[in-house]
Amino acid sequence: MNYVIIGNSVAGIANIEAIREYDKTGKITVISDESYINYSRPLISYFLANKVSIKNIHYRNKDFYTDNNVELLLNTKAQKLDIKNKKVVLENNKKISYDKLLISTGGKPIIPDIKGVNLKGVFTFIKLSEAEKLQKYIKDNRIKSAVIIGGGLIGLKVTEALIDLKIKTTIIELANRIMAATFNKKASSIIEGALGKIGCKLWTNTTISEIKSEKGKISGIKLANGEKISTKLLILAIGVRPNIELIKNTPIAVNRGIIVDSSMQTNVPDIYAAGDCCEANDLLSSTNRVIAIWPNAYRQGKIAGYNMTGKKQEQYEGSIAMNSVELAGIPTISAGTPESKDKDSEELEFFDAKQSIYKKFILKDNKIIGFIFVNAIDRAGIYTNLLKEKTDVSSFKEHLLKDDFGIINLPKEYRKHMVTGTEVEIGI
Repeated sequence: MNYVIIGNSVAGIANIEAIREYDKTGKITVISDESYINYSRPLISYFLANKVSIKNIHYRNKDFYTDNNVELLLNTKAQKLDIKNKKVVLENNKKISYDKLLISTGGKPIIPDIKGVNLKGVFTFIKLSEAEKLQKYIKDNRIKSAVIIGGGLIGLKVTEALIDLKIKTTIIELANRIMAATFNKKASSIIEGALGKIGCKLWTNTTISEIKSEKGKISGIKLANGEKISTKLLILAIGVRPNIELIKNTPIAVNRGIIVDSSMQTNVPDIYAAGDCCEANDLLSSTNRVIAIWPNAYRQGKIAGYNMTGKKQEQYEGSIAMNSVELAGIPTISAGTPESKDKDSEELEFFDAKQSIYKKFILKDNKIIGFIFVNAIDRAGIYTNLLKEKTDVSSFKEHLLKDDFGIINLPKEYRKHMVTGTEVEIGI
């Protein structure tokens, strides 16, 4: 068997490991347009802040590829697919044949259509190479202040890194709050307050309308509300979309991302997809959806690998949107639906502004469909399992918000299931 993997991040690594469990001799070729053997993308903000060294950002060493007999092609871009002849065409026009192909090209940053986005001093922040260039630019230009466009997870993590570097930072967010996709107003207000305490300024309900330049470098920006901000550093953290350029003009089915079935196979036989570039089953809606989180990418890559060998069949049951992250020193976790406009849904809520604690559950038909915890994330694993398994919580609903909620509050039958049931894989 001749396996080709396009992409060398977590889904690709998991794919290699799964293939080698059942096929020790098949040829594996990995194509990556980056120059690194691999690295943990969630750690690049810590690398920028000098909290993690370049050596410690890798989660598999060089020996991983040789031990698994993998041909690793770095700094190599897959240009197009020749599906009829089962070949990947590289940028240098070299062709690589495959029997089974995994597309794990990840995501790409959303770039606003504004004049000046290509100026020196304007960066995106989803790759280690971008973090390295940003780190060098800050040092070479003695940057003292910065502007971040986007108050989502990427924007907040890079903000933390810049503040650690003693750089005054301003966040610009189009929505009426930060983390709008995963938090409601109350949850966001706690993090906004914490950011203010560490010196971060925040503008909401507006966005960038103009980038000003001086001698080929950014000198400032103008906002849609008319506000002008002088800055020598602008980071675009508006969001990420699936990187699906490679499948243009092919018969591979695509919506927002590459559509896959429960085996992670596309509509084209022998071509699979995994990670942030694909749409797989969402447990809550039972429809395909892009859920771009690290554990999902690993699990998808592994299941694709098993099925690619043909020697083990395993199905991807689906996942939920979930984020567990510390922001401005405050632990948070959110899962499923953060807000619901469904008249049949029910909300359970606890808010202590003085202690900066917030808890919220959204229920429908006595089943948890979403929750948000800020500064109180104990027992999140139990709540996550209740959500994933669509457990009827009516018999213990009044205990959900209590500080002493635990396994003892669950029905005896469910407690037995938790002990004997299968474990949930959450990482690598």
